[in-house]
Amino acid sequence: MTPMSQWRAGTVQAWLEVVMAMPMYIRTCSENVKSGKVLLGLTDEDLELGLGVSSLMHRRKLRLAIEDYRDAENGRGLSKAADMDHHWVAKAWLSDVGLPQYSQAFHNHLVDGRLLNSLTRRDLERHLNITKTFHQVSLLLGIELLHLLNFDKEALQARRVQCEHQNVDPLVWTSHRVMKWIKDIDLKEFAESLLSSGVHGAVMVLDPTFNIDAMATALGIPSNKHMIRRHLVEEMKTLIGPARADTKQDYEHLGLGTPPPLLRQNSAGRPPSSTGRHTDDEGSLRRRAVKPPTGFSPKTRNGRDLSCHSSNGSLPRDVRDQTPPRSEGSPIHGYTSIEVTNV
Repeated sequence: MTPMSQWRAGTVQAWLEVVMAMPMYIRTCSENVKSGKVLLGLTDEDLELGLGVSSLMHRRKLRLAIEDYRDAENGRGLSKAADMDHHWVAKAWLSDVGLPQYSQAFHNHLVDGRLLNSLTRRDLERHLNITKTFHQVSLLLGIELLHLLNFDKEALQARRVQCEHQNVDPLVWTSHRVMKWIKDIDLKEFAESLLSSGVHGAVMVLDPTFNIDAMATALGIPSNKHMIRRHLVEEMKTLIGPARADTKQDYEHLGLGTPPPLLRQNSAGRPPSSTGRHTDDEGSLRRRAVKPPTGFSPKTRNGRDLSCHSSNGSLPRDVRDQTPPRSEGSPIHGYTSIEVTNV
């Protein structure tokens, strides 16, 4: 790959149109950006006033991409998130997390892998008009899963293939795979209730507030169906308990030290209490940048690749000031009661 610093004007324009899917900015780009070196030095103000990129999300997408290419010139290579274009995010990924109803909003904002990795609860609400708390949590935990897998689509798909016909590794289950499990445990009459609900494997494993009652509510199981709920309790304990313990070990294996609060509880029951103050504005959900220990390689369970390459780690000061920072702790900080609904 030719370094961005060596690009001529035509290459810059082709990249903007084809790779970034932003042909609407071609004219102003051709008038103002004559080389890759100029592109590498663009500030947020340059993008807004010089290139007419009025959309905050579009500007962030461009800045994150430019930073990724800058890192590539320093020998790191492009992040795996660069392989996730906005079509994949809007169609495949949103379908996998069980929220395809937001596909048009993600498509309109051209949300690709890098931009996806930067999203916060505030972004989801203000820019993508996602106001349901559980849907926000579902999306952010879907992103957390990608982050754990270094945004490697192939690694994610490989793990999903391995558990397609076995009720193991629920962390990577898609919403459709969860529905298959519901049918496998003889609750098929309730499975369709999970369509467009946002219930996927990462929610079941990473969110301690997603307990038996939450699943029963999502499935539409009446509160007076005590024996059916009891059956669900036993099946969820069998599936989720070990998965939460395994995921806790994964976080520790990554060298993160104390696992996030959401992983300190291994049962599918009551969520842990939280009395600490959060530094994130309005309790926004954030993911932390994670780097694997030296020599740690991601591939299989108890040795699979869980390395996490942050694709927006060292943005220039003017960019950092306007890009949501990551903070330590749970990606679902601040949520102790989740209402499961669909649209």
